[in-house]
Amino acid sequence: MGIFDFVKSGVREMMIARPDAAKHLIVYKHPDQNVPFWSQLTVDSDECALFFKDGRYMGYLPTGRHTLQTQNIPFLNNLVNKFTGGDVFIAEIFFVKTQPVRGVPFGGPLESMEDPILYEFVTPRIFGEFSLVVVDPVRFVVGYHGQCGGSGDNDVVLSWIKGKFFMSVKTVIGQVCAQQQKSLLNLGGMSMELGARIVQSAPNLEEIGCKILEIGNFNINFSAEDQKLLREANKARGEARRGIGVAQDTARAKQFELDQRFQQDARYVQQLAGNWQNYAAGQAMMGAGQGMAQGGDGSGVAGLGAQVAIGAGLAQAMNPALAAQGQPQFVPPHMQHPGAQGYPAAPQQGYPGAPQQGYPAAPQAAPAAGPTIEQRLERLADLKSKGLITDEEFQARKAKILEEI
Repeated sequence: MGIFDFVKSGVREMMIARPDAAKHLIVYKHPDQNVPFWSQLTVDSDECALFFKDGRYMGYLPTGRHTLQTQNIPFLNNLVNKFTGGDVFIAEIFFVKTQPVRGVPFGGPLESMEDPILYEFVTPRIFGEFSLVVVDPVRFVVGYHGQCGGSGDNDVVLSWIKGKFFMSVKTVIGQVCAQQQKSLLNLGGMSMELGARIVQSAPNLEEIGCKILEIGNFNINFSAEDQKLLREANKARGEARRGIGVAQDTARAKQFELDQRFQQDARYVQQLAGNWQNYAAGQAMMGAGQGMAQGGDGSGVAGLGAQVAIGAGLAQAMNPALAAQGQPQFVPPHMQHPGAQGYPAAPQQGYPGAPQQGYPAAPQAAPAAGPTIEQRLERLADLKSKGLITDEEFQARKAKILEEI
């Protein structure tokens, strides 16, 4: 070996730092345990340096460049090798990242789950990345990473953490679906909410000196078969919900119509009829009138007479005050009888539905219902004498009055 190679080798031994190829590693162990006195140790801004000897933690150096001598670094006194005359430190040096490590991947299929809304069993697949930070470098190296060297791959170093974290993600997804009654199909639009819930439910890694910080690029998907199954179930559920909605709208419309009718009836009862019985009688009379206008359910004189009798009776029931005050009551012309003194004539014996003994005795004669025939004829003659009507009109009205006798 030439003199320049010797000098270069000596310079390398005097300059201690993490090499560029190992910048991405969470933990990097310096390969040489023999460290010359006055060596320059450089600690990057996102890491710290830990010193171990004989399996015991000896000290810690923060970010910056440090000259390894006992005067400014007291714990180095415990590392001096007396057999070399105090020119060499014997120690294991670990460089540990203290800044968050991002982009740690996780993912894979979950076990079969039942969709709490669609009631179908599917196997979701979840993928994403998480970030973590080493909050206690000594505990992380001693309690988790170990002092045996270290792999050149963070995935291998974090394999146990990733597996434990993945199990917590599965638990959160099941809880969200059950608590919020969400279909697994809806979870795709809840990435941020799920991420926050997953961080809250992340495994406690305090015993190994690190902590989960956040979730990124979270995604949940299904196989083609599972997705088709869920979509078909969701379509059927949508059709059922639409049917329920239509039925509810129809029921609300019917209830609104009934409420409007009730309010209208109540207003009519209060303002017009005076009480509910009068209003009900009026409604029945209106129904009888409509039946007569349309021909009714019966036909002929019997049916027409029955409807007229119903209407007359209801009219009298609606205004009992008139009868109490002695006012004339309406009697249909075809039922008037000269000998009844204002009471409708009883039907002849044998008439369908007629009582055997006829109607009960007529009450006392009510006051005359109006002008007599003679009075009407006299008034008509008076109109003619005054020239208010012609002779032809006089004859026509006279004939009409005589027809009512």
